[in-house]
Amino acid sequence: MVNPLLDDSDLDFGMPHFEALRLEHFAPALDEAMARQSTAVERIATDPTPPTFENTIEALEQSGALLDRVTAVFFNQLDSDASPEIDRLDAEYSPRLARHRDSITQHPGLFERIEAVWQARAQLDEEARFLTQRYRTEFMRAGAALDDAAQQRLREINAELAELTSRFDAHLQADTNHLAVEFDDHDELAGLGPGELSTAEAAARERNSAARYVVALPLPTGHPWLSLLERPSTRERIMSASRARGSRPGANDNRPLVRRIAELRAERAGLLGFDDHAAWVTADETAESPARVRELLQRLSAAAARNARMEQSSLETLAGHDIAASDWSWYDEQLRQAEFDFAASELRPYFEADRVLHDGVFFAANQLYGITMHERDDLPAHHADVRVYEVRDHDGARLGLFLYDAYARPSKRGGAWMNELRTGASMLGGDAIVVNTHNIPKPAAGEPTLLTYDEVNTLFHEFGHALHGLLSSARYPKLWGTNVPRDFVEFPSQVNEMWMLWPDVLENYAAHYETGERMPQRLVDKLLAARKHGEGFATSEYLAAALLDQAWHSLKPGQRVDDVAVFEAAALADAGLDNPAVPPRYSSTYFQHVFGGGYDAGYYSYIWSEVLDADTVEWFKENGGLTRENGDHFRRTVLSVGGSKPALEAFREFRGRDAEIEPLLRRRGLE
Repeated sequence: MVNPLLDDSDLDFGMPHFEALRLEHFAPALDEAMARQSTAVERIATDPTPPTFENTIEALEQSGALLDRVTAVFFNQLDSDASPEIDRLDAEYSPRLARHRDSITQHPGLFERIEAVWQARAQLDEEARFLTQRYRTEFMRAGAALDDAAQQRLREINAELAELTSRFDAHLQADTNHLAVEFDDHDELAGLGPGELSTAEAAARERNSAARYVVALPLPTGHPWLSLLERPSTRERIMSASRARGSRPGANDNRPLVRRIAELRAERAGLLGFDDHAAWVTADETAESPARVRELLQRLSAAAARNARMEQSSLETLAGHDIAASDWSWYDEQLRQAEFDFAASELRPYFEADRVLHDGVFFAANQLYGITMHERDDLPAHHADVRVYEVRDHDGARLGLFLYDAYARPSKRGGAWMNELRTGASMLGGDAIVVNTHNIPKPAAGEPTLLTYDEVNTLFHEFGHALHGLLSSARYPKLWGTNVPRDFVEFPSQVNEMWMLWPDVLENYAAHYETGERMPQRLVDKLLAARKHGEGFATSEYLAAALLDQAWHSLKPGQRVDDVAVFEAAALADAGLDNPAVPPRYSSTYFQHVFGGGYDAGYYSYIWSEVLDADTVEWFKENGGLTRENGDHFRRTVLSVGGSKPALEAFREFRGRDAEIEPLLRRRGLE
C-alpha cells in the first residue's frame, strides 16, 4: 500500500486504512488529488462536444470525489487529533486548496458550459435541475463573471483568508491548552464531586502538569463546573482564563487576525457586488438578507435581556450582593434548588454515557426510523477512543458507518460537531461514513463517564446531524446529507433534541449507573418543571454572540476596526445586551464558529432553525410523538431530501405550511 489516502480502501464500507495512515501521507495525497481534479476539470471545460448535464455537471461532481475524500480525512484529523506538524500542513495547504477552488469556479470555459446547461434546464429532472442551479449560483458567487483584475484580487483574498482562519484555529487551540487552570489544593475545588475531581486529575496527568488538578476550558465562555465550585476566587480564575483566550499579546494573539479577517471578507463582498459580508452570506441562505436576520434577533433580544435582568435580580437577592459573570452559574444553581427542590448534580448518576448513547440516542432513532446500530471492533478509526458502528436500515440494507469520538483531549479543538468522512451519494456508489465528535471530560480509568444535562442534549443534537447524512437519498454529492443552507442545517439536529426528555426514551436510558434504578418520577417531574429556568440568561448569551457575529460582518469595504474589545463592547451595547454579568457565549478572539469554523455571518442559524424546530416539535406532539409513521414522514420529506430541493420547500412538504414563530417564543419564555 503506497498511500492509504489514494488507494481505494478494501475495508468494509470503504473505511480508510487509519492503521496505516501516517502524517507524511497527507501532502502527496492532497497534491495528487488536486492535480487529478484539475486535469478532469480542464477536460470538461475544453470538451469539443456540446455541453450537457452528463458531460458537464455530472462530470464536475465526479471530478472532486478523490479530493473530497482526502480533505475529509485531513480536516477530521486536524480537528480531532492535531499536532504542530499537521498544523503546519494546514497552514501550507489551506491557501493552496483555496487557490485550487478558485481555479475551478473562476474558469471561464467551465462557467460557459454550466450556463449552457442551465439555459436548457427544462429537459432535466428536478434534482438535476436543482444541482445545475447550485453550480451556477456557486460559480457566480465565487466571481466567475468578474473581470481578470477582480478575479486576481479575489484569489489573493481567498488564499489569505484560508491562511488566517487556519492560524486563528491553531492559536485558539494552543491558548485554550495553555490557559487550562491548575490547582494543587483540594480545597480550592470544593463543591466538585468525585467524578469531576477524577477528571481534573486525569487532565493533569495527560498534560504532564506539575499540579495535582487541571481544569480544561470548553469552547464557550462559561464552564459547566462553575455551578458546582464553592469558592468565588476559583470561579473567577476559571472565567478569567476562558475570557482571556486569544486576547493577550504574544504568539496566540487572535486580535489582529479577527480584524484582518473581517476586513478581507468585507472587501471580497464589495468585489462581488454586495454591501457587506453578511449580505453575501445570507443571499444564499433561507434568510435571504441581513435585514431579516436582524429583525428576528432584535425581536428576541429585548425580551431576552429583560428576562435575564429579572433573573439577575433574583440571584442578587439570594446572594445579598451584586454578582459577577463568574458567579452567575453558582447562584443560579442555588436558586434552582430552592425553587424546584433539586440540583442538576442529581441527574448525573442517571446519565451514564454508554447507556445514554445506546438506550437513548440509538433507541429513539430505531423507534422513529427502524435503523439499527452494531458496533464494529474490527474496523480501524482515527483515534483509540473512537467507536465504530455499522448502521442498517429497517430492512437490513446498509446505510453506512457511524463513528463516535466522545472524549476531550489537548489535541482536539473545542465544541461538538459532525463530519463526514465519505459521502453516501448514490452517484458515487459508496457507503456513508459520518463522525460525531464531542469533548466530554474523560474520567480516570475504571471510573464511569457520567454526563451533564447539556452533554446529553449535545449527544442527541449531534446525532441529528448524523441522521441527516446517513438517511439521505440524494444522488449527487453536492446535494447529499447536510449540504443544505447553513441556516437550515441545524434544523434536523435540533429536532432530534426533543427525544432526550420524551417519556418513552427517558424511561429507557435514564438509569442509575450503580443500582440500575430508573430515574424517579419525582426527579423527572422536577426536571420538566425547571426546563425554562435560566432561559433569559441562555437566550441572551446566545443572541449576544449572534449579534456580535452580524456586527463584524456588517463592516463595509474599506472600513477598519482599531480595537477588538472596543468594537465588541459597542456592538453589544447597540443590541442592548451589554450586561457584564451575561457575557456573550463566545467573544471575538475565541469565536471559532465565525473566525475559523465556517459560520461567519451565520451564527444566527441556530435560532433561525429553532423556529422550524419548535414548530416541528408541536407537529410531533399533535400526531402521536415517537412513532415509525411520524419518523418515516420526517425522513421522507426532510432527512432523505438532503439539499436536493429548496430547504423551505422541504419544510412545507413536511409541515403542510410555513413555520410559525409562536412555539419558539413559548419555549424560551419570550411571549
